[in-house]
Formats: sequence, C-alpha cells, structure tokens
Amino acid sequence: MLTFTEQLRQEADPIFEAIFTHPFVQGIANGDLDKESIIHYVKQDFEYLNAFARIYGIAISKCEDRNDMGMFAEQVSFVLHGEAHPHNNLCRVAGVRYEDVQGYPLAPNASHYIRHMLTVAHEGTLGEILAVLLPCPWTYLEIGRKLVDEVKPTPSHPFYEWITFYGEASMNDLTDRFRARLDRWAEAASESEKEKMKQHFLTSCQLEYMFWDMAYTKQAWPVALEEAATR
Repeated sequence: MLTFTEQLRQEADPIFEAIFTHPFVQGIANGDLDKESIIHYVKQDFEYLNAFARIYGIAISKCEDRNDMGMFAEQVSFVLHGEAHPHNNLCRVAGVRYEDVQGYPLAPNASHYIRHMLTVAHEGTLGEILAVLLPCPWTYLEIGRKLVDEVKPTPSHPFYEWITFYGEASMNDLTDRFRARLDRWAEAASESEKEKMKQHFLTSCQLEYMFWDMAYTKQAWPVALEEAATR
C-alpha cells in the first residue's frame, strides 16, 4: 500500500515529467542558458526563498512538538545561507554579482506561488503547510538526481555546483523529513484534510513548473510602470 506522499508523487508525475523536460532545466543540463533568463531566475528565487523562510516561521507558531519546531528552525538557516551556494554558481555563469540581483519586484508567477503558500500557511493546519512546501525540495531533488545520473557533470560543467548541490544530500534530507512527517500527519487526518493537502501539493507542483517558465520567458507584468522600468 502506498504511503500518502507516494500517492501524491504518483498523481503529480505528469507535472514532474514536464518540469524535467522544461527548456530552462534542459538548459542547465546542457550548460547553455540565456544570461538574462538566469538573472531573472535568481532575482525571483531570492525573493521566493525569503518567503519560504517566513513560512517556516509561521509553521513553527503552529507546532506543538519540539521536534517539529527544530525541523523548521533548521530549515530557516538552510534557506538563508545554504541556498546562496547554487545562486552564486548561476550568477558567475551570468557574469553578475549576487548582491546586484537582490531586492527586485516579484514577477506574476512568483507572486502567485508565494501568495498560494502564505495563504495555506496562515489558514491551514501544520499538515497543509507541509504539503504546500514539499514540492519545492522534492522537485529540485529529483531534477538534481536526474541531471547527476544523465549528464554526469564534471567540475568543468558551467552548472556543476548547482547540479551537485541539488542532486546530492542537501535536498534529500529535507525531502525525506518532510515526507515522513506528512505521512505521519496524514495517518490521523480526516478525508477532508487529506484532500486539502493533496490539492495544496498539486498546486505547488504546477507552480514549480510555472516558476521555471517565468524564468525562461523573463516574465514581467503586462503594463510596465516607471519605478519598475528604472530599476
């Protein structure tokens, strides 16, 4: 019998497969990405990760168990410090300083994703928060593993650090811990709550795809405003 998170992964498989074949992800694999797309990705992911850290804080406020508190607290540090490493790799390839691509307005898809997570964090249970957050580490883990296996990058590959960061232990531990905790939560959850958790998970998976697409197309709001245009 499948666990709850195994069922989620099975239902989300078409989205995972679409992410694997997205041109931005394939560009990482091939070592060939448009500079402006890379910069757009880092600008948006920097703000996305800031939101992720805030959501961990909301999750801590809903915890009753110190082990849960510790799990989320550890991840705040990882988001603020550990994930700067792959960002720096991307910035070196794009020829920009990491400090110069921070503090930019959110593009539509990034804004949608962050609002989706924040709404669930404020209104949902701890199980719902786990479900809405899980697709981020899980999709990156599977992308990284797939690229490690298929590309077999050497240090000369432009995105070697990015691929190995996500394809090795960093995402594996977080994904496993979140999955194990969500599976335990689901054991006692009502059918109604499990359906909510499933929908939150699947929506986040769709928004993971949309985030890659936003970066690749350098998505912006349809009407340019003077402040945004002069940054």
